Amino acid sequence: MRFPEDVPVLTDGVVTLRAHTAADVDPAYRMCQDPVMQEWTTIPVPYLHEHAVNFLTEVVPAGWRENTAWAWAIEYDGNYVGTIDLRDGQGGVGEVGFAVSAEVRGHGVMTRALKLVVRYAFDDLDWTRVIWRAYVGNYASRRVAWKTGFHGLVTIPGGGLSRGVRKDEWVATIARDDELEPKGNWWTVPVLDGGAIRLRPLRASDAQRVMEACGDERTQQWLTGMPSPYGLDDAKGFIAGRSDQAASGDAVAWAIADAVTDELLGNVSIFGLNNRIDNTIGEIGYWMHPDARGRKVMSSAVELVIGHAFRPVEDGGLSRRRLVLRCADVNTASAHVAEANGFTRVADERLADPRRDGTYNNLRTYDLLATEHPAS
Repeated sequence: MRFPEDVPVLTDGVVTLRAHTAADVDPAYRMCQDPVMQEWTTIPVPYLHEHAVNFLTEVVPAGWRENTAWAWAIEYDGNYVGTIDLRDGQGGVGEVGFAVSAEVRGHGVMTRALKLVVRYAFDDLDWTRVIWRAYVGNYASRRVAWKTGFHGLVTIPGGGLSRGVRKDEWVATIARDDELEPKGNWWTVPVLDGGAIRLRPLRASDAQRVMEACGDERTQQWLTGMPSPYGLDDAKGFIAGRSDQAASGDAVAWAIADAVTDELLGNVSIFGLNNRIDNTIGEIGYWMHPDARGRKVMSSAVELVIGHAFRPVEDGGLSRRRLVLRCADVNTASAHVAEANGFTRVADERLADPRRDGTYNNLRTYDLLATEHPAS
C-alpha cells in the first residue's frame, strides 16, 4: 500500500483516524515524555525527539507499504492525541496496540478509536480475531479493551518484555461475531458515608494498617485462609488484588475509614458476584483492626454495603436479590453483626469451618433478601 495515499480515514464523527504527518512529530514526542506512557509501553526511555521522527516518518510508513502493520494517528477536537495500530494478521488473527496523550484520557477517545480499528480489522482486513495485550496493572488499557468487548482475559506470568525486563501480562481477545460492547461487569467502588465512618476504596497507603489488622490474633483465628504470619507484602498484595476483583466483576471491597482522620478501621466486601448458577446473590465478608472493635463500626459498615448491594445497577448499585453472611457458630461478634442488620439464620453446617490447629467449628449461614430490606 502507498503511504499516505492508501491509508483509510476512519471516523465516528468524534474521533478520526488518519495517516500520520510530519506535524504529528512534536506532539508525539511530548506525549512520550509522560511517565505513565513510559511505564506501560515499550517506548525508549529516555524518549528523544529523533525517536518520534523515526517512528512517524520511517516505521509507520514502512508498515503500510509492506502490509505488516497498520498505524493511524488519532485526531480529536482537531488535534493529534495518540496512535493506534494493528499488526501481524497472519491466519486472520492479529494484535492491536494504542497510546493516547494524558490530556484526553477519561474522555472516551481511545475506546472510540479502538472500536474503529477493530471494525476495520474484521471488515477490511478479513481478520477473525483481534488480540489485546497489556502489562498487569495497566487498568486504563484494560478498561478500554473491556468497554470495546474484549473478553476471556488471562494472565501470563512473564509474558511481556519491556526494555529487557520480563513482566506479567494480561491478554484478551475479541472475535468477528462479537458485539463491540462490554462483557460482564466492571464494578466501581463508590464512597459511602455513614456518620462516624466512611467506606472508600483501599489505597496503597493503607498497607501498614491492613498488615496490623490481618496479623492480629483474632483475625487470624477466624479467617484461616489468610497468610500466617501476615506481612507487609501480603497487605500490599491484598490491596492490589481488590482492583482486579472489581475489574473482573467478582467482588467489591471497601476500606472502612474514620470519617475524620481517614485512618483504616477495617475492610468489608461483597464477593461471589460472578456466580455462574445465580448471579443475583452476593456474600458479605469483613475484618476489623483491633483499634476499632467494640464501637459498632462493623455493624454500621455492613448496613452501608447492604444498601449498595440491593440498589439497582442503573442507580449505581449491584442489583443483588439475596445476600449471604457466614461465620463460625462460636464467633459471636460476627453473628451479632449479621443479626443487627436483619439477617436470618438459615443453616448450620456441622464441623465445616476449619481452624488453624486442625479442629473444626460448625459454620453458621445467614441471609437477607432484597424484599426484606426497608430501602428496597
